[in-house]
Amino acid sequence: MKRKAKLQNREESIENEEMVTEHETKTDSNDTTDEPVVRKRPKRAAACSNFKEKELGLSEEDLIITIKESRVEEEEIEAVRLTKTEPDDRRPSRKLIDFSLHDADGNLQPFEMSEVDDIFITALIMPLDDGLEKDREKGVLCLGFGRIKEWIISGYNEGTAVIWISTEIADYKCVKPASSYRSYFDHFSEKARVCVEVYMKIAKSVGGNPQLDLEELLASVVRSINSNRKSGGTMSKDFVISNGEFIYNQLVGLDKTAASNDEILGTLPVLAALREESKSRVKFNKFSAMPSNGALKIKDEHHMGVGDNDDEKLARLLQEEEEWKMMKQRGKRGTSQKNVYIKISETEIANDYPLPAYYKSYNQEMDEYIFDSDISIFSSDDMPVRILNNWALYNSDSRLIPLELIPMKSGAENDTVIFGSGFMRDDDGSCCSTAEPMQLSSSSSKSNQDLGIPIYVSPIKEWVIEFGGSMICITIRTDVAWYKLRQPTKQYAPWCEPVLKTARLAVSIITLLKEQSRASKLSFAEVIKRVAEFDSVHPAFISSNTTLVERYVVVHGQIILQQFADFPDVSIQRSAFVTGLILKMEERRHTKLVMKKKSQAMKGENLNPSAKMGPILRRKLMRATTTRFISKIWGDYYATHFPEDTKEGDGNEQKEIDEELEENEDDDTEEDVNIEMEQAAKTPPSTRSNKSLKSCKEAKWKGQIAGKTVSGEFLYKCVTFQDLSIGVGQSVSLEDDSGEAIMCFVEYMYEKHDGTKKIHGRILQKGVQTVLGNAANEREVFLTNDCQEFELGDIKELVTVNLQLIPWGHKYRKENSEVNRIEREKAEARKRKGLPVEYFCNSLYLPKKGGFFSIPHDKLGIGTGACSSCEERNQAGDEFKILSGTSFVFKNIRYNVHDFLYIRPDFFSQGEGYETYKAGRNVGLKPYVVCHVLSIDAPDGSNKAHPESTKINVRRFYRPDDISSTKAYTSDIREVYYSEDIMSVPVTMIEGKCEVRMKDDLPNSNLPVVAEHVFYCELLFDPVTGSLKQLPPNAKLMSLIRKAPSASKKNKGKQICDDELDGSDKNDMPSDNSLATLDIFAGCGGLSEGLQIAGASKTKWAIEYEEPAGEAFGENHPEAAVFVENCNVILKAVMDKCGDADDCISTSEAAERSSKLSDEKIRNLPVPGEVDFINGGPPCQGFSGMNRFNRSPWSKVQCEMVLAFLSFTDYFRPRFLLLENVRNFVSFNKGQTFRLTLASLLEMGYQVRFGILEAGAYGVAQSRKRAFIWAAAPGETLPEWPEPMHVFASPELKINLPDGKHYAAVKNTAAGAPFRSITVRDTVGDLPPVENGASKPTIQYGSEPVSWFQKKIRGSTVLLSDHISKEMNELNLIRCRHIPKRPGCDWHELPDEKVKLSTGQMVDLIPWCLPNTAKRHNQWKGLYGRLDWEGNFPTSVTDPQPMGKVGMCFHPEQDRIVTVRECARSQGFPDSYRFAGSIQCKHRQIGNAVPPPLAYALGRKLKEAIDGKR
Repeated sequence: MKRKAKLQNREESIENEEMVTEHETKTDSNDTTDEPVVRKRPKRAAACSNFKEKELGLSEEDLIITIKESRVEEEEIEAVRLTKTEPDDRRPSRKLIDFSLHDADGNLQPFEMSEVDDIFITALIMPLDDGLEKDREKGVLCLGFGRIKEWIISGYNEGTAVIWISTEIADYKCVKPASSYRSYFDHFSEKARVCVEVYMKIAKSVGGNPQLDLEELLASVVRSINSNRKSGGTMSKDFVISNGEFIYNQLVGLDKTAASNDEILGTLPVLAALREESKSRVKFNKFSAMPSNGALKIKDEHHMGVGDNDDEKLARLLQEEEEWKMMKQRGKRGTSQKNVYIKISETEIANDYPLPAYYKSYNQEMDEYIFDSDISIFSSDDMPVRILNNWALYNSDSRLIPLELIPMKSGAENDTVIFGSGFMRDDDGSCCSTAEPMQLSSSSSKSNQDLGIPIYVSPIKEWVIEFGGSMICITIRTDVAWYKLRQPTKQYAPWCEPVLKTARLAVSIITLLKEQSRASKLSFAEVIKRVAEFDSVHPAFISSNTTLVERYVVVHGQIILQQFADFPDVSIQRSAFVTGLILKMEERRHTKLVMKKKSQAMKGENLNPSAKMGPILRRKLMRATTTRFISKIWGDYYATHFPEDTKEGDGNEQKEIDEELEENEDDDTEEDVNIEMEQAAKTPPSTRSNKSLKSCKEAKWKGQIAGKTVSGEFLYKCVTFQDLSIGVGQSVSLEDDSGEAIMCFVEYMYEKHDGTKKIHGRILQKGVQTVLGNAANEREVFLTNDCQEFELGDIKELVTVNLQLIPWGHKYRKENSEVNRIEREKAEARKRKGLPVEYFCNSLYLPKKGGFFSIPHDKLGIGTGACSSCEERNQAGDEFKILSGTSFVFKNIRYNVHDFLYIRPDFFSQGEGYETYKAGRNVGLKPYVVCHVLSIDAPDGSNKAHPESTKINVRRFYRPDDISSTKAYTSDIREVYYSEDIMSVPVTMIEGKCEVRMKDDLPNSNLPVVAEHVFYCELLFDPVTGSLKQLPPNAKLMSLIRKAPSASKKNKGKQICDDELDGSDKNDMPSDNSLATLDIFAGCGGLSEGLQIAGASKTKWAIEYEEPAGEAFGENHPEAAVFVENCNVILKAVMDKCGDADDCISTSEAAERSSKLSDEKIRNLPVPGEVDFINGGPPCQGFSGMNRFNRSPWSKVQCEMVLAFLSFTDYFRPRFLLLENVRNFVSFNKGQTFRLTLASLLEMGYQVRFGILEAGAYGVAQSRKRAFIWAAAPGETLPEWPEPMHVFASPELKINLPDGKHYAAVKNTAAGAPFRSITVRDTVGDLPPVENGASKPTIQYGSEPVSWFQKKIRGSTVLLSDHISKEMNELNLIRCRHIPKRPGCDWHELPDEKVKLSTGQMVDLIPWCLPNTAKRHNQWKGLYGRLDWEGNFPTSVTDPQPMGKVGMCFHPEQDRIVTVRECARSQGFPDSYRFAGSIQCKHRQIGNAVPPPLAYALGRKLKEAIDGKR
């Protein structure tokens, strides 16, 4: 039985009337009395007694109109009778329009006041079935309604809230309020709507989910209401919470008549949580509404009185009403009819402010983004509201600055950037003025903890002044929240006072105008005169000089105009004063700013200067220098998809892109990265056949038989069909079974034995169907490895597809560009004429390999009955096969008896559990188990052999970590121990091959990296006794003999190649065929370091903007020419040097700075032909917020350094390219940046591969996920992704592709890998202890290295450098000392007590913000956290601090923050590597770097690609 509120029949007696919901019949016992009914009536006569009589001359037409006016009745029962349409035996039901609710004195009252006082109605009663405005003469205006008996909300099951009110006579549906009552009714309607929406979300009977948690419920309710709202602002989460108890009471009332199979709403945790959250926020929470039986019953008048609860009810309702009005006021801001906004002139207000001063923080401030809501908020009205106390505002130079320089209107073009700092706390719902005098006296005694959390905020987007009575509250909005400003700092108070003074002046002028019989009665000049007459003690006193008053009013006009615009009285808004003020401001030539549509909130890096610790040079934004080729690709894309960017002034910010951002710090919770595609495309299966749709009897073979298929069917080269001549190597269009159009490249054609003519083709995909999406060239198609068998009757038409072979190299840039221009013009001409598109194809798209590859022209369309794609699939399908009694193939790897191989660790540890910590999450993860194959146990008969039924008998080898963590720490990571454990293992548990050698034959490398599957064994382990012994002489290990130089290349496993098995010494230093490399955005050189040690590259040139990082690069790579300059300047200089200035698009600043480069620098610049390899990580500064104030997506993108990076690539055309970036590079800007990057490289002719890697899986003790793009020139081998070698608890890093597919570059290693993870102890356990704030640049090691990693990382270094630590303040040091020295300990272990500082101040040991906000922020896990010796480091950050985004930065045993050298080791930098600048600069260089071991792994794959070609 559905729960549905509805009105039922009425009994004969009004005393026994009933209001029924579907789940209950309600009877008011107080209505059964025999006493006569006594009703109060409103005092209307008194209210109208002051009317004056006035004769009116009415024409006949006037009289007719008057006759058609609604009839007026004093008695409700008579008005109901006159509007009767239902049978007599039913309780009357009507609808009300133009209604208002008021008390007996005629004062308007909220709906809910009917619960505590006698409330009456004035309304036009209409029949329930009539139209709203139609036939109003059928309505009766009733002046004598009885007291409201009850109200009810219905429509729960329909999803549309309907409000009913009942008197003793009838039930009324509230349809349209009177204009004077609209704000009251809108407020109550919104509450009713939320009730219904919450019901729809949690009631199972209407498809809801009772298991939602509170945050999910709030998010879904807010989004649902806002998505369906046509106008009138937006719903906020706070509004829902503030009405939580109201919602709870309404829904619980529906339970009493619930069906037996319905859930009881009152028992749902989410509803109870909503009520509790509401109670915690609402000051007046003592009154409990009485929703007995699903509707609120009004107490009998004989039992009513206005007591304390009634006063509280009235106060709460009035407060709600005021807050609702203020919220609506804010929601409507920026919707003024005018699209021009007059901005305040800074020079004219300067005299009203103090002399320049600069902000200095005396507290350790936190980034407001840490407290960002976990619900996606894309509307400013949905943002949380908070309090900001002890605040100050300043610009990017930290100079204090007036708030009024920012436009108050949302959507006004903003050319001023203002930041802020203060103490943040949650909004408690209180209404207080900004800089209220009472706060001044009370706040002085408060500690910082009482004030809130010290934060710095991102740029202020808009601000409002809310006023009512004597209250004036300033509220600002950032990208994260609204902040109600309370008391400013003592230093900033003089900058706050002019704004408050102006606001008080505006209120005084409004009051002045309201006192007039007509607001327009006073002109601008008269208002100025009246203001000048204010007494000197008046709060809005300016001066007694009218000239000075006028100047003040005009120069601060923005504030006054906005307060007038927000005032609800239209006559005030349009007063002569406002008109005059606008004219005066225009006369002073105040700047007019173009208004934009309200934009969605976008979030990125917080650029507040407080975020920058120390004298770090701030990067000045410069539009990217580009080649014309790159500029055209990106410019055309934005011109097509964002054409409004070219229209000056319209600034359609609704098309502003959502931003998904990531700083250097990684968020370990995300598993995959989405690329938002504008269009879903169906990808056909790998191979299938179509049923013929048409007869192909007309088809005839043309020419001679060209051969036979493997099954003996005749092959042909050409066929004619329906006036079409189709040949091998051409392309056709056909429909699949679902009617989707498919393009196919004809590989071969043949006739089956039954005479059916068939074609075998390979699918061609349009660019929009690939990862490129809408960034693809509309004329380009891509060959795939998906094949299609179809009959001639399925063909729709012949399609022109040109398989292109483009001349490659920088020498052909201009020639190819001209050819492309001509082709585009031809295509456009064909399009205008309505001719079919002529496509071209340059690449093979393989989504399973995450890339675009060169087309195999020599194997394509040869018509021999062979398909290279099918052959690859058949080879890959050889999953398992027994070759002999001593050999088998599994997953395309051949295994023999006496081979060494990996077995999955879960085979040996089934049922074992392990404990993990936030920063020690690799604890318990196991590497593969090394085993020696002794024999193969297969079932009789090869046909019965399956991987599940076939087993191998193996000898297990143990590792040091199988014995203890201490043994693992002191042993070589490559050491294994012989044992007598023999066991039978299913083939399905095999994970690849490895090698066990003599220790002297191990590969040698100077980096702490293992890239080969090679181990050594010298000892025997007895798992029973736990003892280690010398290897017995009778131990038979065939592979322990020294490896012969002529080792077979066949049967390799885990991608082992000869140089991996025979040693990698030749890979450790650059070889003769290493690539001449240009490193752009080089930083301190982590990427170059690893690539160079791998022997793949030799960095000859490096470009880095920040001087300390450039200095560090030069010190570590002295052979490289390092340019410490903006890369835009360098590219301009290079192109000028080569005489290609006409092909270069740059700013005048870049041109000027390039012209000032020294002759020596110009000589050292590389030129095309010299650069073989470009690598680097272009920062995404435009989408990270650096260029947040430009007007359009394209203007933002023009400042993206990826354009400069691609332009370097376009101009130099190197053989290889490696682009590195943060993990979410692929989803910035809804994936547009990523897609355009791929499209640009493909347009140049490159092969491209993309993927995301986890550095921790390549030998560093740190979680660090990075996105990479490989590019290789045609004819080169595109490098593979390096195999992850270490177990690491990271999710599979997937990139979501179209059609529901995804791509992971490498598999995740949480379930096993060749080697164990590197731990914190492995990394820094040998370093000497230092104190908080240690600053000696060089010290002695003091001990020998212990772990394999330490020995490798030290190398031959004698002295330890950069073992220096950031100094914590006294309070944080005390906190650090209280954190236990145990794994996983953080702020939760701090005792709840106060401590006394050296200044005598008593402060809380637990930071105030953490326990009070922990519930919303995953308990703030890790803040003030210690590292775990057996775990790993969190992501290396540019500024480690205990309250930072990555707060786990305390040494495991010492009371300090990790040192620079410890952070460097966590990234895999050798101890010999040097960093430059201050301690902050050094941390920044390390935090921004690519870990050298990861770069080394990438470099080995690059070297394989280079050597493979050679």
